[in-house]
Amino acid sequence: MHIHLDPVGGVAGDMFVAALLDAFPEHERAVVEAVRAVTQGEAVARLVAFKDHALAGHRFEINVAKAPHDHATLSDIEAKLSTASLPPPVRARARAIFALLAAAESHVHGIPAERVIFHEVGALDSIADIVAAATSIEAIGEARYSIGPLPLGSGRVDSAHGTLPVPAPAVVELLQGFVVHDDGIAGERVTPTGAAILRHLAPTPSAIPTAILTRRGLGFGTRRLPGLSNVFRVLALEPVGGERAWQRDQVALLSFEVDDQSPEDLALGLDHLRALDGVLDVIQIPAATKKGRLALQVQVLTRPEARDAAIMACFEETTTIGLRHALIERAILPRSMEPHEGARVKLATRPSGRRSAKPEADDLALVSGGCKAREAARRRAIVSALDGDDDHE
Repeated sequence: MHIHLDPVGGVAGDMFVAALLDAFPEHERAVVEAVRAVTQGEAVARLVAFKDHALAGHRFEINVAKAPHDHATLSDIEAKLSTASLPPPVRARARAIFALLAAAESHVHGIPAERVIFHEVGALDSIADIVAAATSIEAIGEARYSIGPLPLGSGRVDSAHGTLPVPAPAVVELLQGFVVHDDGIAGERVTPTGAAILRHLAPTPSAIPTAILTRRGLGFGTRRLPGLSNVFRVLALEPVGGERAWQRDQVALLSFEVDDQSPEDLALGLDHLRALDGVLDVIQIPAATKKGRLALQVQVLTRPEARDAAIMACFEETTTIGLRHALIERAILPRSMEPHEGARVKLATRPSGRRSAKPEADDLALVSGGCKAREAARRRAIVSALDGDDDHE
């Protein structure tokens, strides 16, 4: 499943949960029970039908039985999550979201994360929102997420730390790498809780892919915006044509040319690029540049979230002073890595159902003792034994 997030009016924790439950109402009971568990019955969650301007959907409301505590440390929240009767994956997601919030606040205030005091986010209803979001995400299961541009808002907002600029400093930390815009409407549009949930999901900043729209959900916030619904929308999509023989995802492609760096130095720099987290592949292609100069074109394939780090590394490891980058879609076959006769073998399943096998060259060289003849014979034997071709069945 692919879920596209559309922050029309912005995003807050309650808006995110309301949108997912509007799209997947079958998960409401699990969310309500999770909120009851983490608050020990002090708060009750409910999904309420709501209309804002011309759109109708739902709001996610938390009713607290008594005045909530207005602050908590990360260890306080960890203790609450640890003692609550929550499914382990939900507890892990909630912890991860709070850890992101703590890291952002730590950076903003220049203090260790364990000394961060959550004020508004430490309140019982905000804890409930994060646990509800974690429950909803986990209930959906495996999915890919993308997101449209986020409205940043403007002006000032009152907080426990005094009057802060909008977007709040913690929100700015959490939204680094996201595509943002100014739609001309002032006020807080993205809350720290909403930003932390998005950072946890790490959606790719992209348009809606070609797919079949199967569900939609509208989650509303409490604030009314002039001429615009304060709504967060989710669109659930399934692949065109039902089950595919391949998987599809997005990657970032970086490319540039180098004509003034020694081959030895460039080779070392590209090895450093290959070692970066999130880098999938680095290749070199001979190229002729202006004035007939011979050069090398370098192409770097990365996961979208690693793009900025890879760009920085390209500038540090090579002599290029400019590069091109774009998000592209790729199709990949299901594959697995399995041991066979002392070597790791990559197995891929073709659309016809046939398997293909490719032994790792380094492993073959090792088990063959450096003998090229034995290495070639072992490769043929492994491919013959594991390939799913009709000749081998």
